[in-house]
Amino acid sequence: MRETPRPQGTVGDTGSRPPQLRPGRALAHTPGASGSGSSHRSDSRPPQTPRGARRPGPDGRLGTTPPVPGRPTFLPGLLALLGIPAALFALITWQVVAHGPLARADERLSRSLVHPDRVSELLADLGGVPVAVPVLAVTLGYVALSARAAGRQRWWRAPAVAAVLMAAVPAVIVPLKELVARPGPPVMGPGTGFYPSGHTATAVVAYGSATLLLLPRLRTARARRALLGLCLALNLAVAFGLVRRGYHWPLDVLASWCLCAVLLTASVLFLDRSVSRSSRRSSAGTPSPRTGPS
Repeated sequence: MRETPRPQGTVGDTGSRPPQLRPGRALAHTPGASGSGSSHRSDSRPPQTPRGARRPGPDGRLGTTPPVPGRPTFLPGLLALLGIPAALFALITWQVVAHGPLARADERLSRSLVHPDRVSELLADLGGVPVAVPVLAVTLGYVALSARAAGRQRWWRAPAVAAVLMAAVPAVIVPLKELVARPGPPVMGPGTGFYPSGHTATAVVAYGSATLLLLPRLRTARARRALLGLCLALNLAVAFGLVRRGYHWPLDVLASWCLCAVLLTASVLFLDRSVSRSSRRSSAGTPSPRTGPS
């Protein structure tokens, strides 16, 4: 019969002690044992949701595995981008329709800025359909093909939203032109339908949508800043050309900026909500890990 080794202790300690653990019997139950991930598991499998392996949530906090999509932290900023331009567009439209003090100041400013030349005409043409729409079309094709080649699900969704948004520009701008019926600058002669600027709206939606589609595919912050700067420069160039050539009043351009800011922000919110809904469905359909033998 094998004797249990006596524990080391004080000399002369002959009192009874609880039975000691034998080597190799139940060491897996002791905390810190080799191959154990928890004090309550006797096998070598790690716990199903270890705290250190949890993925961070939207705010950097520890989330679940798999992560459950939540409300994005930038949602208040996007809502502000919806509300502020919409309110400013309503204010400008009211002033133009009522021919208020803001509209009269706009006309005085325009008379001092109009100096038609070849350069301003070329800059204004950057907002035309023959220039801006092909740029967007090439971007849509590149983004769709690259996403499909990468095996992404719903690779067509973002390009489709951008294409629909571009097609919606005349559907929004033309009725507003007819409704407001603002006369153009003196250089354009008699006629109405200059508010808001269609060239400005085409440029903002085309170049803005292309920028939003390409930004996630740029790896460096320097490249992203360069792309944003290029988009801003193109839209400023179009606005400068339209006003200097005398195609539009300054408020025509500013109103189109506000209106298109609302449209672009709405498209971003729609895509974000669609992605969150798809992620939620994928998380709900993920089979739970097996915790026992088959």
